[in-house]
Amino acid sequence: MNGNEQWRIMIVDDHDMVRAGLRTYLMLEPKFDVVAEAGDGLEALDILRKGVPGGEPNLILMDLMMPHMDGVEATKAIMKEFPEQKIVMLTSFLEDEKVVAAVEAGAVSYVLKTVSAEELIYALNGAVKGMPVMTSDVSQALTRGLRQRTAQGADEGLTEREREVLLLIAEGRSNKEIGEELHISIKTVKTHVSNLLMKCELEDRTQLAVFAHRKGWVKTG
Repeated sequence: MNGNEQWRIMIVDDHDMVRAGLRTYLMLEPKFDVVAEAGDGLEALDILRKGVPGGEPNLILMDLMMPHMDGVEATKAIMKEFPEQKIVMLTSFLEDEKVVAAVEAGAVSYVLKTVSAEELIYALNGAVKGMPVMTSDVSQALTRGLRQRTAQGADEGLTEREREVLLLIAEGRSNKEIGEELHISIKTVKTHVSNLLMKCELEDRTQLAVFAHRKGWVKTG
């Protein structure tokens, strides 16, 4: 991309006012062109599948916490189907595990909504080039999250979402109930269950429930 080209941006956030604010700011910069908006991950994926007039976005500003499909799940799905996309996670949450999950999903950068305009532009500049840009607090959260995951035992290798699904299975929840609880589709739940069976080397949901209890991950009483 040369200096004369515009960066085509998609904004994905479930709050209308946030999208409006970002759109207003980005449109003030000649090199930015907001070509699409979505209220959640499912809508963003649908827009990309149908195609955006003029061509795909170069950048996606992705909110982390959204209904139906959150930012991490949306990033995974988009990167699987549209691997050339550059995604910047823009969120109010700085939790170690969420930072790790976002980066593992394929986000180029993880940026807090409290950053200055200059910091956001810097992150967008880096994302276009595929270069991770993180503030010191985000970088520290990523390091802590990775250390915590290692301490928990790398033998399981479960993601945060897989652990959530596993605990709900241990509670006797159906796929439909798990989907409603975590705001993900039944198809996504089934994918997580299949991954759990493979990673834990088990054959069915009952064995998964027993596994979770033996690990001491299920709270009783």
